[in-house]
Amino acid sequence: MKLYTYFRSSAAYRTRIALNLKGLAPEQISIHLTKDGGKQHTPEYRAINPQRRVPSLVLDDGTILMQSPAIIEYLDEIHPNPPFLPKDPVARAKVRAFASLIGCDIHPLNNLAPLQYLRRVLKQEQPAIDTWYQHWVTEGFTALEEMIEPGPYCFGNQVTLADIYLVPQMYNARRLKTPLEAFPKLVAADAALLKLPAFDKARPENQFDAE
Repeated sequence: MKLYTYFRSSAAYRTRIALNLKGLAPEQISIHLTKDGGKQHTPEYRAINPQRRVPSLVLDDGTILMQSPAIIEYLDEIHPNPPFLPKDPVARAKVRAFASLIGCDIHPLNNLAPLQYLRRVLKQEQPAIDTWYQHWVTEGFTALEEMIEPGPYCFGNQVTLADIYLVPQMYNARRLKTPLEAFPKLVAADAALLKLPAFDKARPENQFDAE
């Protein structure tokens, strides 16, 4: 397998965590999202991923998978242990809702492409962009702080899909200086998860392309 990744991409980050939890170590290829206008826009990478995003996972037979939710779901189906979702249907729905709030409501508004659009097209200055970013993270984290269950992780003592999504979003929130004092349960879960080898190995600063 080959993983097209970028050390700071939260979608790639969550995919690295999932791969680590499953004990998989694909060859990693860096797609720098800002250097030279963004390597994701090259014809070579566009042939791999027409959306020009990371991650992309190329399977051994050449099949290309896109979008971190689809990749993570594929990994959980092909390598069912350890499972990313509880067996109980209600518990599964709660975990999925937590992950979806991050993946569908927080991350899309604060991804590189919309932030660049704010700057380049709408001519917003960095302080306004930072305010935009922090607003949507705070909105989402306020709900997540209520949804999270007793730990040490997001839903008890088993790592789930919720944890895979939380840690990259916490990293990004800190990088953009989002205040986290109002979210002690999220902060505690994040700290507990980062002690696990699969999460520690996936940290952006531990990647081969880290700057």
